[in-house]
Amino acid sequence: MKPIIGVIPLIDTSRNSYWMIPGYVEALTLAGAIPMILSPTVAANDLQQIFFKLDGFLFTGGQDVDPSIYREPQRPCCGEISAVRDCLEGELLELAIIHDKPILGICRGIQFINAKLGGTLYQDIPTEMNTAIVHQQKPPYHKKVHSIEVLKNTPLERLWNKEKAYVNSYHHQGVKELSPQLTPMAIAEDGLIEGVYMEGVKFLWAVQWHPEWLFHVDEQNMSLFTEFVKHC
Repeated sequence: MKPIIGVIPLIDTSRNSYWMIPGYVEALTLAGAIPMILSPTVAANDLQQIFFKLDGFLFTGGQDVDPSIYREPQRPCCGEISAVRDCLEGELLELAIIHDKPILGICRGIQFINAKLGGTLYQDIPTEMNTAIVHQQKPPYHKKVHSIEVLKNTPLERLWNKEKAYVNSYHHQGVKELSPQLTPMAIAEDGLIEGVYMEGVKFLWAVQWHPEWLFHVDEQNMSLFTEFVKHC
């Protein structure tokens, strides 16, 4: 039996639509899973019924995280937020940790997980962080634009068996103060945290870059999805 992975949809408020970048579901399918795009408006009392039928969850990219989650006011540099996504992912994250179901977070995923577990975020990296690194590249998104240090004795180092890699980058927010429940496993040249995991659970990894744009041209990034699905 293949694991069934719940995938958080992206929300386009200007077009009043839910949508999906194909790479998320294509990578999961190639890794041996059955992706299922979730409804972002499912009622909280119905969510558990869905939760127990699924084997893992992919937290995708998207709007900014509401700063109230990490106890800060929303500043002008913060972009559009999505209360619907914050609510859905908050419920799923809590259930997944309690019942030890795997989660992979990408871009907004690492930001939301960190904020929800007690960390904080840069609301806008160009405004709040002194860095020369391009964290918000222009297309094509499968082009790698900066390096990361893969920290020793972490799950990512064991998976990739290397201490340096190159990644793409498309985000204007990022981890500022790391949640005490998370451990870093990759860091950009300017010190920004690019990958985290949670110890003591089956699988909770999150990365700041976009493997859904790289998996088809890069074996390392495909391995992130494979490892996730294996644990599911």
